[in-house]
Amino acid sequence: MIEVEKALELIHQTAVKNTSVFAAVSSRICGSVLADDVIAMISLPHFAQSSMDGYALKSHDSLTYKVVGEMAAGSSKTFHLNPGEAVRIFTGAMVPSSADSVVIQEKANRLDQTILLEEAPKQGQNIRPIGSIMNAGDLVFSKGHILNPSSIGLLQSMGIRSVLIHNKPSVAIVVTGNELLKPGESFQEGKVFESNSVVLESALNQQGIKNCSIYYTQDTLEDTQNSLEEALKSDLVLISGGISVGDYDFVRESLENLGVQEEFYKVNQKPGKPLFFGKKDSKMVFALPGNPASTLNCFYVYVVPILHKLLGKKSDGLSCIHTTIDSSISNKFGRALFLKALVHESQAHIIDEHNSATLLSFSKANALVFVPSYTTLMEKGTRAKTWLIPN
Repeated sequence: MIEVEKALELIHQTAVKNTSVFAAVSSRICGSVLADDVIAMISLPHFAQSSMDGYALKSHDSLTYKVVGEMAAGSSKTFHLNPGEAVRIFTGAMVPSSADSVVIQEKANRLDQTILLEEAPKQGQNIRPIGSIMNAGDLVFSKGHILNPSSIGLLQSMGIRSVLIHNKPSVAIVVTGNELLKPGESFQEGKVFESNSVVLESALNQQGIKNCSIYYTQDTLEDTQNSLEEALKSDLVLISGGISVGDYDFVRESLENLGVQEEFYKVNQKPGKPLFFGKKDSKMVFALPGNPASTLNCFYVYVVPILHKLLGKKSDGLSCIHTTIDSSISNKFGRALFLKALVHESQAHIIDEHNSATLLSFSKANALVFVPSYTTLMEKGTRAKTWLIPN
């Protein structure tokens, strides 16, 4: 059995194999991670652009100007303005190169083909210069940037058709247990409704993994091994239950038979002591405790950092901050504790200290407060390392 700190060190030191692919710029790549830098091929805007509806003009000493034409957004007309001349112009339209300012329509009184300004125009007003947002050759986004809706919109506005992104890893969930009822099955005495598959699938969705394979296995060595062999075709395998030392726990033996190299087994923590992490070639395997809250706790603390590596993200797990606890915490277990908490403005309120089975307190929590194994008492007001749970 190892300490939490050592387990996390092994997780963070784990090298993963990433693959990448060129993908068309569209809504479908939202949430994907760039595998290479993106460089601007054109300036933005690539022509001087009006930022308002009004009049583009060539200044002179009078407030009176002659209107000689019109520039709508998207128009490719060209005008050479002499001093004292103006064109009607609309937001986003190309400003004639001879114009030196744009006056908003509210500041200009028009009569037929003449406008009278309320005040003298200022040089360059209401004109977006070429490259005022970005110049050709500038770095748009660096490798590791996560594409969000505005990122995709910017790429599209610059005419970038495709970008190199990291492939999302394939993930398999293996659920063990004769006592479990699959989602949709009817109630039976002595059985329990299985929830870990949907818990893990939902948590994976939060991390950008929208599709995963789910396998259900009976508590026999043969069935467990067959399911795991199939699951190991995926990049990441998450196993729910069957990793303890009971008479019907066959996961560890099956993984050994299948050639999975053990990195660690059992962590000195509560909840989630019977946690296994191993590798087979480029495949990553986590055998998680069967208790739902323990499963989710281990997922957030240990699986998410590996997922971020596989996704090509710069981050190494959930956001981690230090909070101030609002009550004292006693640790009589000799284990590290992950306590479900509500954090507000860096203050942490512990919801439920030691129940590893229930998801009720987890559903109310937005953080996990960490108590090291060597700490027997954390006084109120102590600063504690805290993982922030995604909404």
